[in-house]
Amino acid sequence: MTQQSNEFLGIDHHSIIIQDVEKSRHFYSDILGLEIDTNRPDLSFDGLWVKVGNQQAIHCLCLKNPDPLENRPEHGGRDRHVCLVVNDMNTLIDSLEQHYVDYTRSKSGRQAIFFRDPDGNAIEVKQV
Repeated sequence: MTQQSNEFLGIDHHSIIIQDVEKSRHFYSDILGLEIDTNRPDLSFDGLWVKVGNQQAIHCLCLKNPDPLENRPEHGGRDRHVCLVVNDMNTLIDSLEQHYVDYTRSKSGRQAIFFRDPDGNAIEVKQV
């Protein structure tokens, strides 16, 4: 019997747990410069959708976090994370430093950095 394979086209979005919508809005919009998607449907919980490029890529869910926030790895590359892509890493680094957001460089030597949002969610950004 031949097994059929699906043709996956990409990733539509990545969901993260947040505790404060306004802090997350400030972080993702004002610090990272991403657009907030105002077309988020009325759901039974608060949150926001963040566009990366031309699609809604990060769903911030304001829900009770079932995961421990303590003892997360210091370096985000050793924790679950989403990876975003930029064409100018220096502009992002300038914004992170202006807003006192700590980051670490990729331990593999790639042109990538790791940092955390206000709720401890790890984010990788690599330059293409």
